[in-house]
Amino acid sequence: MSTVAAAPAILVTGAARRVGAEIARTLHAAGACVAIHYRNSVAEADSLAAELNAARPDEGGESAATFAADLLAIDALPRLVEAAVARFGRLDALVNNASSFYATKVGAVDTAAWDDLMGSNLKAPLFLAQAAAPYLERSGGCIVNITDIHAERPLKGYPLYCAAKAGLLGLTRALALELGPRVRVNAVAPGPIEWPQGTHDFPPEARTAIIAHTLLKRVGSPADIAQAVKFLIFDAPYVTGQVINIDGGRTAHL
Repeated sequence: MSTVAAAPAILVTGAARRVGAEIARTLHAAGACVAIHYRNSVAEADSLAAELNAARPDEGGESAATFAADLLAIDALPRLVEAAVARFGRLDALVNNASSFYATKVGAVDTAAWDDLMGSNLKAPLFLAQAAAPYLERSGGCIVNITDIHAERPLKGYPLYCAAKAGLLGLTRALALELGPRVRVNAVAPGPIEWPQGTHDFPPEARTAIIAHTLLKRVGSPADIAQAVKFLIFDAPYVTGQVINIDGGRTAHL
């Protein structure tokens, strides 16, 4: 089923859960139609789409839709963008949120980790941006990449992840140059927001030390990231090639 959205249409990758879901909710609450990308989290994606569509019943369930894709399958990425455009009739923004995160200590790095971490954090955002660029050019839209404060200040034990996010930071600025003046490209770099799932690398004492090193002395929330993304999409028409650190001031004195 396809429709032409009067509201801006935004594709958010990795939007079924956690920070990605909060970004989708925030953009939808601001009036956007949201393309919810997921890889395996079909139940969560469907639940989120139902929640969002119920919040705007006057649009007949047309303001949010789900799209499955493996971002490591590069040839499938243009089809993901095209499916979102076919569904909403336009594309006004791309949020590259999907990411893999885990330790890769030197001496144990293998090509599988390289392909996964570089693929999800750098390669996929590039090829999605390339696929989305013609539609964003048409709408005068923008791209927001979710990087990490450790793109500039590496985290010990995570060299490959940090290198991938550093690449995404550089890509943000390069794409701003390549796609301007019609398309803006910016990034949001989270600090301590949500602790990674399925890892024991951040025990309670480590989390306490990280929070103590912030200037605000507290952990952030997914809403903090989502509000920054919303600002860059809707309220920053003269901002491009920039990175906003959302980290409670941690990088002010790392």
